[in-house]
Amino acid sequence: MKRSAINNMTYPIFYSLQHCPYAMRARFGLMLAQQAVMLRAVVMKNKPPEMLELSAKGTVPVLLLEDGRVIDESLDIMLWALAHNDPEDLLLQQDQEKSVAMFALIAHNDNEYIDWLEKYKYAKRKHQADELMCRQQCELFIAELEQRLSKHAYFLGDKPCLADYAILPFIRQFARVDRQWYLQAPYPELRRWLNHQLQQPMFTKVMAKFPLWLECEEAFLFAG
Repeated sequence: MKRSAINNMTYPIFYSLQHCPYAMRARFGLMLAQQAVMLRAVVMKNKPPEMLELSAKGTVPVLLLEDGRVIDESLDIMLWALAHNDPEDLLLQQDQEKSVAMFALIAHNDNEYIDWLEKYKYAKRKHQADELMCRQQCELFIAELEQRLSKHAYFLGDKPCLADYAILPFIRQFARVDRQWYLQAPYPELRRWLNHQLQQPMFTKVMAKFPLWLECEEAFLFAG
């Protein structure tokens, strides 16, 4: 929905790239919290100067709040949004033990698995000899998720939590590196979980494509 006639500072300004997994999970957080923002779509080969002024890291996502604060880490954006509105209790605030386990799982994803995923993607693309080793390192985490999903529908129980959405973009990437191998790999529960997530209407909304900010200079209302 175009909002060119509205002052962008009516809502937080959100810089996003459609297929970036970090931007993707930030969008999940905003959508799940029903937190409206003005989305400015970007591409990394032509970064808006305004975005670079807000965040020296030079990558998405970047969220400029109405009070001038900047949040430029995807998980922090999710947590900020859900702290304001968490209708599905994705933060598991009523179960401290599960909440601790949830954040530990996200930390494993962010601090270990993603590094190996990047190496696996690169090795596959460049036909490097260490492709198998990199994939096996990824599988240490994948196997843990498979075990969890063999017990219940989602990572921490019978309903989704923050971990399901924070980790989803990176499992989606893993599934696409070597599609033929993935489809016959010994992870049927992970495939079930991923397919279910990708078929949800919310995923279609999260992955919506918007005209580029630098081409049209128009932001678009997202999650409102």
